[in-house]
Order: sequence, then structure tokens, then C-alpha cells
Amino acid sequence: MPSSNDAWVLVIGSLNMDLVARVPHLPAPGETLASEGFATVAGGKGANQAVAAARLGAPTAMVGCVGDDTHGRLLRDGLRHEGIDLRALRTHATQPTGMALIAVDRASRNHIVLVPGANDTLGTADLDAAEASLAEAAVVVCQLEVPMLTVQQALQRAKAAGKTTVLNPAPARPLDAALLAQVDWLVPNEVEASMLSGIAVTGIASAQQAAAVLLARGCAHVLITLGAQGVLHAHAGGMQHHPAPVVEAVDTTAAGDTFIGGFAARLAAGASAAEAIRFGQAAAALSVTRHGAQTSIPTLREISAA
Repeated sequence: MPSSNDAWVLVIGSLNMDLVARVPHLPAPGETLASEGFATVAGGKGANQAVAAARLGAPTAMVGCVGDDTHGRLLRDGLRHEGIDLRALRTHATQPTGMALIAVDRASRNHIVLVPGANDTLGTADLDAAEASLAEAAVVVCQLEVPMLTVQQALQRAKAAGKTTVLNPAPARPLDAALLAQVDWLVPNEVEASMLSGIAVTGIASAQQAAAVLLARGCAHVLITLGAQGVLHAHAGGMQHHPAPVVEAVDTTAAGDTFIGGFAARLAAGASAAEAIRFGQAAAALSVTRHGAQTSIPTLREISAA
């Protein structure tokens, strides 16, 4: 285990087993499709971001909950193999491990249905159990695949402890100003930024408008990820657009999680915002050239060699 002097990333969030079907196109309502391939892949936004942070150089701890079932044991073993601190990963006796039902089409677009399971039981007691991990952390990362009250309390505790807070507001849902005031870095994609701001984000100009709204609601920094159009960074000092590396994508699953994990890892290590963003982009660009969620996340060595 890394020493407590290292720059830790603490991820509080979901763990899912992803059931991935490759399809010729995303199904329309009522349409039945025959898949062109199937895989069972470790996932969940929280676990994906923890794996990304760990593979990309940061000592990492995970707070979450899995079921007492085969999927839960596989997910726990996978995180342990990555060297992630699992002191605050709980096993629920009766709820199943969360699942995500994912369809990926030939254009690498995806359609995801979440089955929360044990993720929905993550609560205050789990945060209490994670006090030691929080004390060691430099950066705390949350998402919205666990109960909202737990996310609110996690961000409040992290902010009060002087930690840098990162919120990936996914799946998209309304967020109040009190919660956003606890967020140092809000990292939505186009869909999430559109819902939160009320502005349809279709490109850089509309992303700038949406980011201005979100800054006014209390976030210190907003990073809107725009896929092939890059990342917009907005803060009190202005806005910067970071173009995306050009790659041929085969599967965008977990690209956003890879970006966030890489960004958090560099931020925890003391990198500048611009350096952390570029590093996260490089990691995400490599991830979309591969299939799957955690299977697509690169290592620090791979990024250095690219």
C-alpha cells in the first residue's frame, strides 16, 4: 500500500458489472435486435474512475458497495488486482451487485440501462467507514450512480476537510446550488451540461454559454467534455478550449471515466489544470481505440509511450 504521504485519489461511487451487446444500430422503441457479439465487463462509473486513477499513476481508494454474489466477488478481485485500497468497499448481504445493460452500435455509440442494486444502499455509515481514506486523499471524486444524499454528504465532508472535490454529474439529473457550491471541478458531458444549464450544448459556443450558467451557480471550475470536439474549461479567470487528440474510435464506453480518472490523478500529483486536462484527454483518446469499460483504460506506461 502506498504511504500516507502520497497524493491519493478517493473515489466514492458505483460498481457495476457491464453486460455489453454489440448491435448493428441502437434499437428503436419496440425493436428487437440480434447482437453481433457479447461480453461481460467490469464497470460502474465509480469503479471505472478508480481504475483509471490507479492505472494512471495515483494511489487510489474506493468507497462503494457490491452484492454477495459472483459479480461482486469479481469486481472486488479486479479492484484489488489494480492495487486499489478497498478498506471502505462493503458487501451487501441481500442486494445484488449493480449492473449496466449496454448496447454499442457499429458507429461506437452506446445506449446504457442501469440496474443499481447494492449501489443504492451506499450511505452515511459507508462515509464514516471511509474517514481514514478521506484523511489521506488529495482529490475526492463523486458521480450520481449512488444515492444523492450520500453524494451531498461526501462532497460536504471532503470540502470541509480541505480536499479538492470533483463531481461527474452522471447520470444527468437536476442539482441545487448548495451542492454545486461544494464542487471544485464539475465535469459534465454535453447531455449533462445541457440538463444542468438549460442550454442545448451542441458545440464550443453553446458549451461556453452553459459553462457560464454553471459557474454562476457556484462551481469553481467547469470542464465540459465534448467528445471529438475536445474539452472546455471555464473558471472565474476565463474559458479555454482544449482540442481532442485525433483517433479512430471503436467504442466510447468509459471514455469520460478515463478522462476523469486521469485528470484527478494528475491534479492530485500537483499538476496544473491545463496539464491535468491534456493528460486526461490523452488517456481517453487511447481508451476509445479499445472495446469495453475497464478493459479499455490505459496505463501510465502506455500514455508515456504514445
